[in-house]
Amino acid sequence: MKFVSRHYKKIKIAYIKVAVLVAAIAALFLPYYQKLESTGDNQFTVYLNGEQVGVVDDVDRIDNCLIGARKIIAGDGGEIVLADSNVTYESCEVLWGEVDDDDVIISNMASVLRNSIRETLNRSYTVKINEYTVNLATTDEVLELLQASLGKYDPESQYTIGLVMDPERELNVLTTAIYAKEDEKDEEQAVIVNAGINSELANIFATVEPEAEKDFDDYDLGLKSIGFGDSVEVVEAYLQDFEITPLQTAIEEVTKEQEKEQIYEVVAGDTLSKIAMNNDLTLDRLIAMNDTIESENSIIRVGDELIITVPEPELSVERVEEVYYEEDYEADIIYIDNDDWYTTQTRTLQEPSAGHRIVVADVSYRNNEEVGREILKEEITYEAVPKQVERGTKIPPTYIKPISGGRQSSGFGYRKAPTKGASTYHQGVDWATPTGTAVMAASSGTVVKAGWGGGYGNVIYINHPDGTQTRYAHLSKVLVSPGQYVSQGQKIALSGNTGVSTGPHVHFEIVINGSRVNPLKYLN
Repeated sequence: MKFVSRHYKKIKIAYIKVAVLVAAIAALFLPYYQKLESTGDNQFTVYLNGEQVGVVDDVDRIDNCLIGARKIIAGDGGEIVLADSNVTYESCEVLWGEVDDDDVIISNMASVLRNSIRETLNRSYTVKINEYTVNLATTDEVLELLQASLGKYDPESQYTIGLVMDPERELNVLTTAIYAKEDEKDEEQAVIVNAGINSELANIFATVEPEAEKDFDDYDLGLKSIGFGDSVEVVEAYLQDFEITPLQTAIEEVTKEQEKEQIYEVVAGDTLSKIAMNNDLTLDRLIAMNDTIESENSIIRVGDELIITVPEPELSVERVEEVYYEEDYEADIIYIDNDDWYTTQTRTLQEPSAGHRIVVADVSYRNNEEVGREILKEEITYEAVPKQVERGTKIPPTYIKPISGGRQSSGFGYRKAPTKGASTYHQGVDWATPTGTAVMAASSGTVVKAGWGGGYGNVIYINHPDGTQTRYAHLSKVLVSPGQYVSQGQKIALSGNTGVSTGPHVHFEIVINGSRVNPLKYLN
């Protein structure tokens, strides 16, 4: 018993030492080791994109930690960061296990996400001008771009640009607003001047003494208003770096003049060459752009619409400037109608002479092109004398092709003589057609010649009411007589091969003011 008692004391002392050691270890490691409930898998090793990021005792903690990590890599900047985030975990059942704090897991996840970033989407702004779009980094850059377009025509920086919500759009679309920098100051001064008794006195004097007419010195010359001539829309977008255009590149693209198609309406006095020259086009280019123009000899009429190109920037600027100028001017032509004349007949009754005037006017521009002018004040130094023209009102006769079908075998103008005795300057048009084809009057009138005409063979001459004459030659048979009145389209002869001729055909001429002209320009 003494032996047992002696060893029992030693065992008891050793047990106490072990207990103290266990207590010390527990004090050090309890934050990391805890007793886990034995209810199945209760410890989860978490992996993000294949890398271990921590150990948890509850899978619900994983999503919260991932959200925290995403917030860290997103930061406070104006961008969206896209990164791969494939989360997996391994589970097991333990009695005691080590788990990590959320802060540790979040930090580990953030490190993995930084290495897994695929792309960063920056907050940016898309500017749409008609069909043109450009992406810029900030609203400040958007305003700089717009100001660059405006500044060309506002050298004194009298106006500033803002972005406002477009009231006509349901979505969050911005558009431009342009303000005069003096507006606020003027409004404050107006409030002071018109306040109280001053307002009442102003109303009284306005009714008693109307505003006097301005003198030339009273006008405030210069830029009166300015704005954009094209629709501008600005929307927020999230884009990658390569999709955002540098500001200077955008300014060059928007302000550089480029050729754009426009419609031009023909006015009195226009010719194809004149229209081409006034719009910096070659005649060939103008013809190529318009399917209705076959050649430089094609006829154009007042009111016809032609396609032309004009140099314009992507974003056009419209403005109104109040200007003073002196000029010589022409008075409007005075027309005196004569109902007995055709519209092709005119006579000048009075020659014009220029006058002189001084003017203040509002001139409207689109970019550098003047598009309108309103005279505000005008003082005549000496009057212009208007030109007076007597003109006919009757519509002149029209001309139709004298045969149906046929092949044009010779045109109007210089040619190689087709046979001995034929002219090298052809003064009409030939249509090859079988002998006996019906020949019709191109216009109504009176027959003045019907019979043999030398080298022309059998011919018919018809005088028309407007003073013109048509001629038909190389006929096989004449069906009318001199002095006979014929209607447009009436059968007057049969085609043939008489006179100096190389084959059966009809020769047709139109004579105006004693000169033969190209009939193709007058046929309907």
